[in-house]
Amino acid sequence: MNHPSGSLPPPDRATLWLRRRLGRAVVLSYLAALLLPGPGLWLRREHTLPLGTVTGLSLSTGPLLLALVLFSAGFQVPVRELGRLLRSPTALLAGLVLHLAVPLLVIPVVAFLLRQTPDADGGSGLVTAMILIVAMPVAAGATVWTDKDDGGQPTMVGLVLASTLLSPLTIPLVITTMAPLLSDDYADTLTTTGNAAHGGFALVGVVLPCAAGLLCRLTLPTAWRGRTLGVVVLAALVGSLALTYVNASGALGSFLAHPRPLLFGAALVVAALVCLLSFALGLTAARLLRLDAPHSSSLTLACGMNNSSASAVLITTTLPDKPHLLLPVLVYGLLQKTAASRVVAATSRA
Repeated sequence: MNHPSGSLPPPDRATLWLRRRLGRAVVLSYLAALLLPGPGLWLRREHTLPLGTVTGLSLSTGPLLLALVLFSAGFQVPVRELGRLLRSPTALLAGLVLHLAVPLLVIPVVAFLLRQTPDADGGSGLVTAMILIVAMPVAAGATVWTDKDDGGQPTMVGLVLASTLLSPLTIPLVITTMAPLLSDDYADTLTTTGNAAHGGFALVGVVLPCAAGLLCRLTLPTAWRGRTLGVVVLAALVGSLALTYVNASGALGSFLAHPRPLLFGAALVVAALVCLLSFALGLTAARLLRLDAPHSSSLTLACGMNNSSASAVLITTTLPDKPHLLLPVLVYGLLQKTAASRVVAATSRA
């Protein structure tokens, strides 16, 4: 991603600077949540906005930050490029199919392995968290790892958009399919979140912000679009880091109050296993399809990068009494970004 940064407008220069340091910024967000969780815990709570003499509107920060990130993803969709993509849709269709197939291929393996452990419920809590990750659409942040001058960028954006628009159908479907792998208590827990996703979370919290961004791009005059894009992308990057901090504050705050080293170790191992298997399936499929490096990278990212922020918000809003489920979600979010950087580096050298 080589750009003459001195010729860029200030928002674009700031975005380029932040993207180059995104990995370190994510780590700093986790450290801030660990060392200073108070503001993040306050932001996680619902706050009532005063609306004159009428009843206030209760909002929490997590869904708002998620909406900002998804709005930015929609706003960045290159409509003309997507038109060309639809005329040669092999990578797009393969990415969508694999993104939906990964949960069916990976989660049963992980659930089987966890049943061999001494855990009383067969690791159902960890499996529940993993299901809520892999059920989500492709992470909007996956577009950060593909250059706009790269042939795989339209494919990556198309995969994010298509998986997001399909999420009101796919999230409940994956959750319902995976529920029998869990103990009764966690099956009920997963069903609760599945009902929330089917009842509006996927549509209101995921699809509508993305669709609003796409609509704004289509309706804005071209001259305004270029100036607005830089501000929107920068705001989304900052919002993504803030969302990471808010979600991590809930999980790490609970972990510090009641330390459970075994849970942390198990979360790390399970998240790493799911992440490794997901990316490996993507790489294998890309090689079998004989895709070029940019499209191979996009297909692999679509398999391994899920919107963990959306799953964290879903857990926070529907299961506030189970903050421990956030821990494996946060671990996966960090691991998938690390894996993404390695995949892109490897495919660019191929």
